[in-house]
Amino acid sequence: MTRYIFITGGVVSSLGKGLASAALGALLQARGYKVRLRKLDPYLNVDPGTMSPYQHGEVFVTEDGAETDLDLGHYERFTGVNATRGDNVTTGQIYKTILEKERRGDYLGATVQVIPHVTDEIKRFVLSDPGEGVDFVLVEIGGTVGDIEGLPFFEAIRQLGQQLPRGHVCFVHLTLLPYIKTAGEMKTKPTQHSVKELRSIGIQPDILLCRCETEIPASERRKIALFCNVRESAVIEAQDSSSIYTVPLDYHRQGLDTEVLEVFGITDAPAPDLSRWETIGHTLTHPDGEVNIAIVGKYTGLTDAYKSLVEALVHGGVANNVRVRFDWVEGEAFEGGEEAMIAERLTGVHGVLVPGAFGQRGSEGMIEAVRFAREHEIPYFGICFGMQMAMIEAARNLVGLKDASSTEFGPTSEPVVGLMTEWVRGNARETRVEGDNLGGTMRLGAYDAVLTPGSKVFDIYGGPAISERHRHRYEVNIGYREAIEGTGLTFSGLSPDGVLPEICERADHPWFIGVQFHPELKSRPFEPHPLFASFIGAAKERSRLV
Repeated sequence: MTRYIFITGGVVSSLGKGLASAALGALLQARGYKVRLRKLDPYLNVDPGTMSPYQHGEVFVTEDGAETDLDLGHYERFTGVNATRGDNVTTGQIYKTILEKERRGDYLGATVQVIPHVTDEIKRFVLSDPGEGVDFVLVEIGGTVGDIEGLPFFEAIRQLGQQLPRGHVCFVHLTLLPYIKTAGEMKTKPTQHSVKELRSIGIQPDILLCRCETEIPASERRKIALFCNVRESAVIEAQDSSSIYTVPLDYHRQGLDTEVLEVFGITDAPAPDLSRWETIGHTLTHPDGEVNIAIVGKYTGLTDAYKSLVEALVHGGVANNVRVRFDWVEGEAFEGGEEAMIAERLTGVHGVLVPGAFGQRGSEGMIEAVRFAREHEIPYFGICFGMQMAMIEAARNLVGLKDASSTEFGPTSEPVVGLMTEWVRGNARETRVEGDNLGGTMRLGAYDAVLTPGSKVFDIYGGPAISERHRHRYEVNIGYREAIEGTGLTFSGLSPDGVLPEICERADHPWFIGVQFHPELKSRPFEPHPLFASFIGAAKERSRLV
């Protein structure tokens, strides 16, 4: 029977529950167990798809097209298990489901209440089929204990702790142990109060995962165990790691996986095979050089907005045994088109990447970044919005269509990018794409593409057929294909029906590729995405030339 591990947090947010959950899942996998990870988010939004990246960070898109919390990206990268729309639920989704049932009369006139109706719906989500042969389901509860919006979720997992068979539930609580430098002391009170709050709603943690800057003294460990009613061995030290990919090793050394298994009465589990984590840890700490990548985007003030992108670039570095350094450039910085300033920021970098985005802000600066990378033969990688900016740059500066633009930015006589229903140039057929967001059509999730034999991307992928995850509303207008390809920017990947441009590339450039999809969502530390591995390889080559 499947066992359940609930990961909660206290004191402050951003302690790393998602990473801790992913690392624990990886450790259980390393012992031969099959795992699945899920996330409960207490906010009222139905999903993070309409939330500002500055509010929520990256929106992680699953294979089946769900817009989910960025922690699901951690889950996938650490375990290699593809998440689904059934692995992330919000308060908004829960209440939406309940209200739809109430309107249909499913409750037969009963008064709809938080208990039992809301908690029952949460439990139904948690216990929904995790898949065949899954040994452990790890469930992370967003926010911190004591938050008003999180109370129904804590009540639901409390009930599950009583309703599931004895020995089939483990509660892991992540807390902060601050070190007061002026006093020279580690303070346990925040952890004590957090556990007290958790116990007041009926949940006794089995394990405490304590974030700290220094080693926990034996006396403080005993104090925590005594006042929080846990065994000393269950007070797990969680110091900052040199890399997120060494966290599983650090947690194993502290005994986290052993302690979790003992909660379930499992004492004969095989020792974990952590060789691949040891290998990647060594690669990250002993690189053969480094490359500098300029990321010219819209949300550079919060790097969590590009979480999967950053990790995919790191994976590309691992594939080439180099450290990747990031130069974050706000697109608006290049809006004036001042060549001296652009040159100052980009001349010394080994690669330029323009990531996905929505809206016009910063777009002109991104187009300038594309132009500079093209003219100075700097490896260029355009992702989603970045591919669209590459198309507009070619149309303006090489084809001579000075009004070339995207209808996302307003009416234009040369809609190189637009909604397919808006296209007026060429003979591209009208279509609507599945998925709806903000009242418009979107492509969300996995879609197939066909690559041109002999193209660079054909060689990179090693074949003609690929499937990648999308999250966008606007498309490159196939009606401009002949004019743009005349400039050397070829459409080397198309949708199977030949209507939607998926990839563009330049043969007259060391490395210049744009993709309409988000390859970063499928990159893994042990399986770097081929496009990122190739891009960083090109950047590594340039680093030797400049």
